Amino acid sequence: MVEFAALTYGLLASVILSAAQRNRRLALPHPPMLLCTGYLLCGLSAGIAVILAYIALSQFVGG
Repeated sequence: MVEFAALTYGLLASVILSAAQRNRRLALPHPPMLLCTGYLLCGLSAGIAVILAYIALSQFVGG
C-alpha cells in the first residue's frame, strides 16, 4: 500500500513539475488546476515531513 502511494505521489509530482517548467519556458500562465495541485502537493509534503519528524523525535526521546 505504501509503495502504491509513493509511486502515485512521485508520478503526480513529476507531471506537475514538468508542466510548470514547460509553461515557464513558453511564458504561458499556469492553469488554475495546475496551481491548485501544486499547492496540494506542497502542503502534503510539508505535512508528511512534520509527521515523520514527530515520529523520529518521539523515538529518540523514548516517549
